[in-house]
Amino acid sequence: MSFHCQSLILCYQIDTKFLMLPIRMIVQLLLVGYILIYLFHEKNIYLGTLILIFMMLVSSWISLRNSQDKSLAQFYKIAFTISVSSFLHLILIINFILDLDTFYEPKYVIPIAGMILANSMNVLSIAIERFDKEISRNETFEIARNSAFKSALIPQINSLLAVGLVSLPGMMTGQILSGVDPLIAVRYQIMVMSTILSSAGISMIIYFILKERSIK
Repeated sequence: MSFHCQSLILCYQIDTKFLMLPIRMIVQLLLVGYILIYLFHEKNIYLGTLILIFMMLVSSWISLRNSQDKSLAQFYKIAFTISVSSFLHLILIINFILDLDTFYEPKYVIPIAGMILANSMNVLSIAIERFDKEISRNETFEIARNSAFKSALIPQINSLLAVGLVSLPGMMTGQILSGVDPLIAVRYQIMVMSTILSSAGISMIIYFILKERSIK
């Protein structure tokens, strides 16, 4: 009887947690929608910079949640890794691919930055969690790093293999539905997929270089 009650309580807690997630998602998207309307209208580069820093800090904090090391030094490693990798790719896209008239065009910069930051966050979260598990099994740094690297890249590799065959990516689908020429949508999607894979690899390379130095 006691075990049955505990199971019911646990199931109730899980159901409540998953019920709150879509509600939180809806609230967050509505808020960001109103914020983006304001940012796109004002085009204030200082405000935009603050938004990008905030996004970087939040993505770093989320990645830290998957680490056994919750220290401030670990947070700095993650924040440095995400910021360098993400903003490097953002600058390359703005200057050499989109070729915008001005460097800060919020309707391009903020969504693309969010995409890159989210990708770096997800990759690092998987890599850090896998690395910590391998280290807890008394594996060497090199073996743990290689295992984490391979595991974290599985979603990106699967996406590259499946794109156009199994599914149409979200950005490409959205552009086609809005009336953009499919070939133009394809070119933008190639940019997105290449950026996702590149930022994933560079993020992990930077993180594990910093991690190895801190251990030694």
